[in-house]
Amino acid sequence: MGGGLRVEYVAHVRFDAEKKAVVHPLEEHLLEVGRLGGKFASAFGNEDWATLAGIWHDLGKYKGDFQEYIRQVTGYERDEAEEGGPGKVDHTAAGAIHAVERMGLMGRILGYLIAGHHSGLPDWIKDEASGRGLQDRIKDRQHLELALAGEPPQGILNAVLPKTLPCGKAISEEHCHLWIRMLFSCLVDADFLDTEAFMDLEKASLRTAGTGLAEFRDCYNRYMGEMQAVSADTSVNRIRRQILDECRSHATWEPGFFSLTVPTGGGKTLASMGFALDHAIQHGKRRIIVVIPYTSIIEQTAEVLRKVFGDEAVLEHHSNLDPDRETKAAKLATENWDAPIVVTTNVQLFESLFAARTSACRKLHNLTDSVVILDEAQMLPPEYLKPILSGLRGLVDLFGVSAVLCTATQPALVGRIGGDKLQNKESFEGLPAGMVRELMTSPDGLAKQLMRVKVERHPKRDQPCSWEEIAADLKELEQVLCIVNTRKNCRELFDLLPESAIHLSALMCGEHRSEVIAGIKAKLKVGDPIRVVSTQLVEAGVDLDFPVVYRALAGLDSIAQAAGRCNREGKLAEAGRVVVFVPPEAAPIGLLRKGEDATKSLVRARPDLVEALSPEAFRTYFETFYSKVNSFDAKDIQALLAGTDAQRFQMQFRTAAQRFRLIDDSAQKTVVVWFEGARFKSRDLLEELRKYGPHRKLMRRLQRCTVTVPDRAWKGLLDQGAIQELMGPDGKGLGLWGQCVPELYDRTFGLRLEGPAFQGDEYIC
Repeated sequence: MGGGLRVEYVAHVRFDAEKKAVVHPLEEHLLEVGRLGGKFASAFGNEDWATLAGIWHDLGKYKGDFQEYIRQVTGYERDEAEEGGPGKVDHTAAGAIHAVERMGLMGRILGYLIAGHHSGLPDWIKDEASGRGLQDRIKDRQHLELALAGEPPQGILNAVLPKTLPCGKAISEEHCHLWIRMLFSCLVDADFLDTEAFMDLEKASLRTAGTGLAEFRDCYNRYMGEMQAVSADTSVNRIRRQILDECRSHATWEPGFFSLTVPTGGGKTLASMGFALDHAIQHGKRRIIVVIPYTSIIEQTAEVLRKVFGDEAVLEHHSNLDPDRETKAAKLATENWDAPIVVTTNVQLFESLFAARTSACRKLHNLTDSVVILDEAQMLPPEYLKPILSGLRGLVDLFGVSAVLCTATQPALVGRIGGDKLQNKESFEGLPAGMVRELMTSPDGLAKQLMRVKVERHPKRDQPCSWEEIAADLKELEQVLCIVNTRKNCRELFDLLPESAIHLSALMCGEHRSEVIAGIKAKLKVGDPIRVVSTQLVEAGVDLDFPVVYRALAGLDSIAQAAGRCNREGKLAEAGRVVVFVPPEAAPIGLLRKGEDATKSLVRARPDLVEALSPEAFRTYFETFYSKVNSFDAKDIQALLAGTDAQRFQMQFRTAAQRFRLIDDSAQKTVVVWFEGARFKSRDLLEELRKYGPHRKLMRRLQRCTVTVPDRAWKGLLDQGAIQELMGPDGKGLGLWGQCVPELYDRTFGLRLEGPAFQGDEYIC
């Protein structure tokens, strides 16, 4: 290479408008990634670690075979008629080996970052999928020798070693993996951004400098003032104003953990945002991240916040985005959460905290110095509760995060969780007593003030009611919502009601559900008769206001959420009615059944608590519920990420990431259905897919027309010829499945699954 002349070492090559090759010098790239990564890590006191990771991350690109590869795959310095080129060349091992040789045991930290900056954080011991682990890769010194043969600059090879402690302190093994992942985030984001700045000038130009939160407080104050000016002077609205004022009055409290315990309908979404804004400005926080359990809720919350702060301020990041609301700049920001206000899901946040992939980890460093609002905190999954609370403690203790546990049904997360012993696993210490500060002076008093319903047990008490009996009750009521535990129950009850009744379940695609819910609200507003049977998908984030709600026996938190759809605005002359009945069959085995059993125990011991729906009731309920959980770390995530003293920095990052799945998608499939909505027709989108292939905007729209089904139901549909694989313009399968017979999707029920393979209780929504 070069025939004795000075070799020009290349990081990347692009072509200008005249198709001339433009070279990104390797040394320039290494130094700039080091600078950027160091800037990101300075937020938590480890600029020197991320700087060195950046300087060494592409050391392997000094290898001759890589330089040959980059020229061939780009066409740089080769004859246009030349065919093909060599396979990809490993350029990540050399820097990892160099780090270990220069730093010894501590070099393994940089080894993980450098070796994984393209393929993701590796396991220490080889994983079954790739057959490669960091332990083996750093032994293959040939990679470093080949890089050294390229004579990298001494300033690169002998860069200054880091001296700082993790986050400025000696951290425990429990949180070491989080610190490494944060450094990894700094490296991969810096690498992406510098590469993008060279390769795609237009895309890079769309990125804007981060905007401080101070200017958004004026937007918030103006919006809240306008809203309060036009709101009726009701007792409910007066209490909502008190909640808001009390939240904001505590914004000066020192950063850490907070709880906001407000009954449903108390305006906690906007009140928590008021606290977060004032607290962030007071303590120099950089952004606010609102975390929500369901995508069905996130869309409504994001829409409210856009009205307050404007479209450009709010980034909505989840798998079901509406592409019509997504600007080009927003698409870029989703990669690294570089926005002042982010609305995301439990899945996005917590799977990223335990992720190995670069795309998932890239945004993590932007969690530093943020306010995280965990909406509906009671829905944190119990089987992952131990690693989740560990991750949250790490963010608060080490990375300047303030976390707000926001819910009407506050879970018992302080102190010992799970009692003395569980069936298979030890119980564990949750958040330390005194660490979580409540923003409401008197949550119990607030619960009494905002109690707009009367919770009553069905006249049959503990005896199961038949669906015929419940249907007879519902027929006697003009406006009523009945929430049941499974899709099967929903269909069975609906079939016994008059034709005017409305069915809601997740067998209906998202676009279909949105249209039906809008119709329900319209009928309620004008007082028309309406009977709705739904799964629990309406229990959080769907602002319905019925005078009567029936709820099949379930966890007390679910009953409280159902009560939040009853007399929500407090406009009834008397309290709304919430009738709890025992359905003909118990809830499916698992967490839903454990919640039902915990409620039964509470009803027997303290029926007064159940009727009051008070904070004390939820503390007692969750203590009972958690005592029934088999394991709070069902996949042994923490054991994979924290070794003994003799095994420092021997983490199984990739294996832990593969196991940490809040939604197990291994036993389910997604089907694109035929739905003709007011905004678009899915069959037109499918035709576009067939003609032009997948692209981001198209796939986001199609996701609004999908239904998730169990594997066995999917196989039954496939065998019947009711669905088929979707094809691209080249005639090849896309690994996606779509409806292909008209009778499969129904305007009332959604996807029809009447065959023997469908049991109806696989999914509760």
